Amino acid sequence: MGMKTDPSVLWGRRLAVIGLGKMGEALVSGLLAREAVRREDLAATVRHAERREALASRLGVAVGTDNAEAARDRDLVVIAVKPQGVAAVLDSLRGALRPGQLVVSIAASVSTWTLEGGLPEGVPVVRVMPNTPCLLGVGMSALCAGRHATEVDLQMAQALFSAVGRTVVIDDERLMDGVTALSGSGPAYFYVVVESLAEAGVKVGLPRDVSTLLAAQTMLGAARMVLDLGAHPALLKDVVTTPAGCTIDGLLKLEEGGLRVTLIKAVVEATRRAGELAEE
Repeated sequence: MGMKTDPSVLWGRRLAVIGLGKMGEALVSGLLAREAVRREDLAATVRHAERREALASRLGVAVGTDNAEAARDRDLVVIAVKPQGVAAVLDSLRGALRPGQLVVSIAASVSTWTLEGGLPEGVPVVRVMPNTPCLLGVGMSALCAGRHATEVDLQMAQALFSAVGRTVVIDDERLMDGVTALSGSGPAYFYVVVESLAEAGVKVGLPRDVSTLLAAQTMLGAARMVLDLGAHPALLKDVVTTPAGCTIDGLLKLEEGGLRVTLIKAVVEATRRAGELAEE
């Protein structure tokens, strides 16, 4: 459930990360920790020169402020800037890229069509929607190939993001808005659930730190059960729900409060908004 790709396909490849923010740094750290790339094969850029030395020292890789210089002759170029910064980055890269290089973008709601339109003809593009748990190596990243990207390009992009979690390939780019709404925004929904369960623990007398630990670790464990066992969540729920027990009473209250429908509506609404942002 969610693909793990052999990181060794990246060995010997030269990689540039354009925009070394939190996600870019997480990606570089993950790749180095898994020894998927050599430190000397990595380069990165920052917009503000004052951050350059601290990041270069912390990561042990070359960090500069010139996007074109960093990207020139690199096998893979990762665009890791916010959506509003993509146009300027594409502008800066246009003269430095050639068709043999792979461009991977993690800018939310920016389509492969938009990326391709700002790059030299024939440069392959893979669009990726990661999420914030990538910062801890347990992220979920969905990938979508552009017109010129080959199966090998897709495998390389998967190997990149397998260094910071799981990956899945989306064949129809129109579904990427749903990915943004579900796994991209999803951590926020789960934080609300953890916070609410922790509050409930406090309500019934548990200390707040204990209550938060119980709620968060229980969510982590439940997620691992779904991922590792591959069972339908409904079946796993039934295992916990013994006849005439307390769990069924709790589930009844969840149904009464419309939790299931509310979560579905949250994803549907966030998908709609992601589509609006893509058009903007």
